[in-house]
Amino acid sequence: MTKKRNLVTAALIYANGPIHIGHLAGCYIPSDIYVRFLRSKGEDVKFISGTDEHGVPITIKARDENKSPQQVVDYYYDLIKTSFKNFGISFDIFSRTSREIHHKTSSDFFLNLYKKNTFKEIISSQYFDEKENQFLSDRYISGTCPTCGYEDAYGDQCESCGKTLSPLDLKNPKSTLSGNSPILKETKNWYLPMDKLQDKIENYIDSKNNWKPNVIGQCKSWLNDGLKPRAMTRDLDWGVDVPVEDAEGKVLYVWFDAPIGYITATKELEPKNWEKYWKDEKTNLVHFIGKDNIVFHTIIFPMMLMEHGDYVLPQNVPANEFMNLEGEKISTSKNWAVWLHEYLEDFPNMQDELRYCLITNLPENKDSDFSWNDFQKKNNNELVAILGNYINRVFVLCEKYFDNKVPESSANNNDNDQIFKKVFSLKEKVETSIRSYKFREGMGYVIDIVRLGNKYLTDTEPWKIFTHDKDRVRDILYNSIQIVANISILCEPFLPFTSQKIQKLLNMKNLYWDDSEKNIISSGKKISGKSHIFSKIEDKTIEDQIKKLKLNDKKNNHMPQKNTIDFNDFSKIDIRVGTVIEAENVPKSDKLLKLIIDTGIDKRTVLSGISKFYAPENILNKKVMVLINLKPRRMMGYESQGMLLLAEDPDGNLSLMQPDSDISDGSVVA
Repeated sequence: MTKKRNLVTAALIYANGPIHIGHLAGCYIPSDIYVRFLRSKGEDVKFISGTDEHGVPITIKARDENKSPQQVVDYYYDLIKTSFKNFGISFDIFSRTSREIHHKTSSDFFLNLYKKNTFKEIISSQYFDEKENQFLSDRYISGTCPTCGYEDAYGDQCESCGKTLSPLDLKNPKSTLSGNSPILKETKNWYLPMDKLQDKIENYIDSKNNWKPNVIGQCKSWLNDGLKPRAMTRDLDWGVDVPVEDAEGKVLYVWFDAPIGYITATKELEPKNWEKYWKDEKTNLVHFIGKDNIVFHTIIFPMMLMEHGDYVLPQNVPANEFMNLEGEKISTSKNWAVWLHEYLEDFPNMQDELRYCLITNLPENKDSDFSWNDFQKKNNNELVAILGNYINRVFVLCEKYFDNKVPESSANNNDNDQIFKKVFSLKEKVETSIRSYKFREGMGYVIDIVRLGNKYLTDTEPWKIFTHDKDRVRDILYNSIQIVANISILCEPFLPFTSQKIQKLLNMKNLYWDDSEKNIISSGKKISGKSHIFSKIEDKTIEDQIKKLKLNDKKNNHMPQKNTIDFNDFSKIDIRVGTVIEAENVPKSDKLLKLIIDTGIDKRTVLSGISKFYAPENILNKKVMVLINLKPRRMMGYESQGMLLLAEDPDGNLSLMQPDSDISDGSVVA
């Protein structure tokens, strides 16, 4: 019998930051469960992923860190790959789009469509930053979302309402490079005529009656609005160069070259046989992604494959929704996230504890929420108290009564048929759930088998009957050991480290899905004694994680850097050391103090909104720093002739900036 061939991809992740739990819940844990199950079934499966190392997010990160894009992607590729490996995500290959083989594969793909006259050359007006002297791609533009009014929407998508945008949709656009308002300037790019290809893609999507409702819904929304031509090239200097004449300074659109990365990675993994995974209709191609990537994997990439003409199309795209954190949206910019590499440091050898919490809370149909308290409860009340407790009970009883050996099963072992009829009924449900991409449900059925085993022990009470019915106890524990062995097989796609631990206790290894039966382990086989698979997580540990999360959020909640200025701009500022010689509250104001400051060159009035932090008597005679060449401003009936230098923390607390020595008034702050 020919093995079924599967090609499973997990979204290529931007190499501009670490992995967090939202990424794991979105596509990496679901895809890993699916692939591990297929492997256990003996099916031919290749599991493909990698880092997406082109596009504007990379160049923005490089600019912010004063590094080259290559330095940024090299660092994060290593961090991401190591994190996935240590967490047990079982990729067959984890590639990257900056490799030469990917540039060639993407260029060849583009040329194929170019020579078929698939693209339309369009001269359009795009935003251009005159100060930075460059065209602005989607993520280099921000502005007000026309749908929800969010003021910091990007040129390709609003992160508040999720609406897909184009830069021209934004109200009050500004360049994220300089902060200036951009101008419109003509440029030529190559467009995929999605409007002309809409009928093809509609027929394809209409044939997918087994796709998740959230995926179909987003596709239909785009199709109902009417597809429009979309540029497949960009005016950038980082990415895959456009391989045609008159394309200097242009690269392939990141959403053109990124999904081709799946093809590239397969080429790397199977240099001689890659085409059978991409060009044979018998291949089951499945893309695991998050909901923000649905359109690119269900409309744009399939269109590209259709136009190329000899590639298989995705059979399914089981996208998940978003996972929030402690009731708030995960934000990498604010460091409001649980980072995988930090979790692995703080909770060594506890990969499955996090996997279980995320699996049982996967955002399969709607957004879900991770909290540290829920993580603790699921670990202590389910993994420790149910799964771990059952495994330990069985091994302890076998140690006590049968010297750590699997007991003989009697000819009258009637329980064997009855109990395993229930086990195998649940096993079928687990398999159906996995093949239907309902992984949360599948995990629940595995725990139901554990509950079944626990109930069996409780109902039969072998510890009460051993002295007068040893044969009955032999049957009970023989059956219980077989249930444990079945659990080790059926939990492997979900909890691989736990499966390994159980099989090691059973003195067995490499058990596969179809090894699951009533009599997996022979009587007389030596097994371990007491087992300790999971440990309770104490309140203090969780409190520390919550404090760490809030501290990180506070640290990263500072005002972002303001627009870059020239040295000439800075040299115009005149800041002097002065002494406060008079101070009083401003009548009818709850925050202003009226100060008279000796600047060394004059005595002037300065109004400052610091009365919540400094009483007049506490600021009198203090040395301060004051900006003296600021244009005077009238406030509350007074003219303020300068501005104090203050520091403001994320909570809005103000502190005076003061010299650390008794320097004379009038000294210039340089």
